[in-house]
Amino acid sequence: MKITYLGHSCFLIESAAGRLVLDPFEPGSVPGRELPELEADCVLCSHGHADHGAAERVKLSGRPHGYKIETVRSFHDGEHGALRGGNLIHIVSAEGLRIAHLGDLGHELDAEQISRLGKLDVLLIPVGGYYTIDAAGAAAVADALGARITVPMHYRGEGFGYDVIGTLDSFTALRDNVRYARTSSFDPAEYTAPVTLVLET
Repeated sequence: MKITYLGHSCFLIESAAGRLVLDPFEPGSVPGRELPELEADCVLCSHGHADHGAAERVKLSGRPHGYKIETVRSFHDGEHGALRGGNLIHIVSAEGLRIAHLGDLGHELDAEQISRLGKLDVLLIPVGGYYTIDAAGAAAVADALGARITVPMHYRGEGFGYDVIGTLDSFTALRDNVRYARTSSFDPAEYTAPVTLVLET
């Protein structure tokens, strides 16, 4: 399996089950970031905002995919959706691996949500705050879920991201065993011990 970070909260998963894109964004919606042309067998969006819900940006192949997809309902804010609405967590399974994409999660998870997410190999988690959980909240969620590989997303860096959200180092400072991949892609099989994996974009 190959997982590629395309910036902001967008990922491409490639495996024997097919090609799957998560949370593609519209042109001009994310400062300093643009998507390449994408083709996939399946596209999933956590919610309808321009920086997460641009399913039309992905050309669908028309081929069936072999992923098992589960969803857990959550909120885009800490006010039960009153500020920004709902958020759908996607759990994608293939080749014996479970990958959770938290979308724009805006609150810590309750016991039922943690139970439904279950044992995870890969956790794709927002860390920038303001629109989502912040670094401390993300660290708490990551600890509660205990995934083998935790990949931060939705943060601000030099030349990209929203001015109001936080930077990556606020999250990595709270994590043990941080690895910098120096590439935008990884194979989960390459990491056997728990790791926070920072991907380039």
